Amino acid sequence: MSGSPAPADTPAGLPADLTGALAALAGRRPLLVASDYDGVLAPLVGDPSAAIPQPGVAEALGRLAARDGVVVALVSGRGVADLQAVSGLDGPYRWIGSHGAEYGGPLADELAARRDALAEQLAPLVAAVPGARLEVKPASVAVHVRQAPDRIAAAALLEQADAAADPSLTKKPGKEVLELAVTDADKGSALLRLGADLGAATTLYLGDDRTDEDAFRVLSPDDLTVKVGEGATAARYRVPDPAAVVLVLETLADALD
Repeated sequence: MSGSPAPADTPAGLPADLTGALAALAGRRPLLVASDYDGVLAPLVGDPSAAIPQPGVAEALGRLAARDGVVVALVSGRGVADLQAVSGLDGPYRWIGSHGAEYGGPLADELAARRDALAEQLAPLVAAVPGARLEVKPASVAVHVRQAPDRIAAAALLEQADAAADPSLTKKPGKEVLELAVTDADKGSALLRLGADLGAATTLYLGDDRTDEDAFRVLSPDDLTVKVGEGATAARYRVPDPAAVVLVLETLADALD
């Protein structure tokens, strides 16, 4: 159902069809429970270093990870070290960073050199727009404009960064951000790889941004995909915000008990 809106939730909680789908998922093993972080497990904030988990997230993830045959994974555009530090989450989780480029090891030196050269190229453009920020990740460079008060200048900066990108780079546009990656890794391929490594019978994936659509599109009809927030999506279901994500995780944990 790519490009079409997924069913919305109701004020009383999760819709009956999503609750039923979670109950069905609980009966299959091995089960992979995977989620993006920013905008899903933590509310979106202007300063990414202040993106702490939604209350209840750590407890719900811990309950899930403690069950036999269940693996919890965090799949983020952040670097793994940054994700672990900012989230403060500590458990037997699988960590996939940089949109899948960080999967079981650091980035190769030659790719890191390309990343650093890209950051040097973009730095003057970003510095010229008050409030804009350049983030250097393990496999990419991201131009953030969420905190830029001049919205016209912010939009122009994203266009400049896009135009300046080498054709060999992978563009990952998001909410008030343009990320330019030195690899073609994406969350979808990383999630399929992890599922294969685990021999997962089924997967739950929660995401909120354009880069999460890569995962929504490649998962099978037997998997369960949940879009967080507004926007066209290939996900089967939708919830409004990270608070509802906690309810999804708790509902699945309850079904596993």
